[in-house]
Amino acid sequence: MDIRQVVKDGAYDLHMHTTASDGALSPKEVVNKMKQLGKRTIAITDHDTMAGIEEAMAEGKRIGIHVIPGIELTTYYQGQRIDILGYGLTATTHLENVLKQIRHHREHRASIIVEKFQQLGMNITMEDVHEFSKGGTIGRPHIAKAVVAKGYVKDIKTVFDLYLGDGKTCSVEKMALTPKEGIELIQGSKGVAVLAHPAVISNQDMIEELLEMGFDGIEVYHPLHNIDHERRYMKCALHYNLFYSGGSDFHG
Repeated sequence: MDIRQVVKDGAYDLHMHTTASDGALSPKEVVNKMKQLGKRTIAITDHDTMAGIEEAMAEGKRIGIHVIPGIELTTYYQGQRIDILGYGLTATTHLENVLKQIRHHREHRASIIVEKFQQLGMNITMEDVHEFSKGGTIGRPHIAKAVVAKGYVKDIKTVFDLYLGDGKTCSVEKMALTPKEGIELIQGSKGVAVLAHPAVISNQDMIEELLEMGFDGIEVYHPLHNIDHERRYMKCALHYNLFYSGGSDFHG
């Protein structure tokens, strides 16, 4: 897999989510949607899971669209969330074992969060949450959706603002990888590690420090990036001899 050639070709989207994590469409539906839009290559990059890859690759083979097996790993550094995209993962035994440990932790964490909401008089259950996670990795958005569905809060943003944001009443710290650990997991799976949507990182002075940790690439094109972001991150790519990528961060 040559990401540089994929990007040069132009008909790609290298940042896509499915119902395996927090997307709205199944892996099969995502592949068909991208085929309709004229994409030739896509990467399925669900949060902290590869559960949707097999289905997506099978459908891609059937209809003639190249599906890159990928992931978006959640890591933390100096109190900030740093997302890392991994592309071309082919030797994933160790990665899958680590992800399994993280999922078990998140299931336990989710049950604690649900209990906190119950203590506040909001009668949500883990069954309610599973209706939104659909068997995939449970994240805070799934819990927020359950709260909204029960009518306790008007929208997901308000749930986070009042209850689920870091440091709020129902927040519980998660098991976290460091960026270095995330990079090593991806590269150990014979993949390439890409710094995702760097404009989201509130401390922009941290970006060059992160890139010196061993990244292979940087996501230059993203819906949250403006032209100044793109110019800055392209310069970073050239300075550190990294490839650049881009994607819609598609959730549905």
